[in-house]
Amino acid sequence: MTATLEFTLAPELEAHEPPEARGLARDEVRLLVGSADGVRHHRFTDLPSLLRAGDVLVVNTSATMASAVDTVDKDFVVHFSTRQPDGRWVVEVRRPVDGSTQPFFGGRGGQRLTLSGGVVVTLAEAYSDRLWIAEVSVDSVPRYLRAHGRPIRYSYVERDWPLWAYRSVFAISTPDDREGSAEMPSASRPFTEALVTRLASRGVVIAPITLHTGVASPEAHERPYPERFEVPETTARLVTQARAAGGRIIAVGTTAVRALETAARADGSVQAAAGWTDLVVTPDRGVRVIDGLLTGFHEPRASHLLMLSAIVGADLLSTCYREAVEHGYLWHEFGDLNLLLR
Repeated sequence: MTATLEFTLAPELEAHEPPEARGLARDEVRLLVGSADGVRHHRFTDLPSLLRAGDVLVVNTSATMASAVDTVDKDFVVHFSTRQPDGRWVVEVRRPVDGSTQPFFGGRGGQRLTLSGGVVVTLAEAYSDRLWIAEVSVDSVPRYLRAHGRPIRYSYVERDWPLWAYRSVFAISTPDDREGSAEMPSASRPFTEALVTRLASRGVVIAPITLHTGVASPEAHERPYPERFEVPETTARLVTQARAAGGRIIAVGTTAVRALETAARADGSVQAAAGWTDLVVTPDRGVRVIDGLLTGFHEPRASHLLMLSAIVGADLLSTCYREAVEHGYLWHEFGDLNLLLR
């Protein structure tokens, strides 16, 4: 492995199922900690002892939607990603292959896809090489997905799992006509109510943001595109006060970084903000607010690795990933966690 994180992700390092199916509680996954003091190996249940009173954990409250739906003829699967301001949706069309799916690049403007339940998706215009802006013949896509959808699953997960497997303890259920995330903000998955209580008893503050994630690009590793977010006034105030008092701001997941850094001022204070963010955090841009990140392990050449490098630097990140590979940590949304501290 090099500082650019060009490495081979062996199949045995991919989490093929939730930890509960491996005989573990949610909070019993492994936790690799990387900081200026070096790399240490823990269980996620150790997290309260690794943080300090006054630290703030920023968590994403967006609930995962059942965003994948088959066409009636089973020739395609449509992944619903992001609702646009005009009511249309960004979607990805995929082909079923060997129990999973692969991107389908043969779509054309005007193409109509009839989904389960008789809903019609009409591809209107290209959004990227693999994504389309589409018109959907239903008033509420989230309500439709509750009845006909299933969670998005990629080839490394061997079978479908119910929606509970893709929801965190922080997820706020929304009304039927309100959207959530196309895919799970997975860094918060290992938290349990008992662990949150232990964190609070140590004086660790938990502050919410919301960012509705779009579909990932596991095959192409595209840079993130615009997503809807909100940093509420209470969170902005908590983070600003904690920084002034010497507390560390630790994002739970890359989505929390994106939202909070979008709302950050140049002096490191945070203001309430909501709308759309197109921010891409890179080493050149750097971070203004974040002191640490709790995240899963990302694939080689994934765009999120630029964000991780911006927070802790390429050398420490490379060391963490080398240790994770050598010690058999598990990747993806049902895998182990990495706590990176500046």
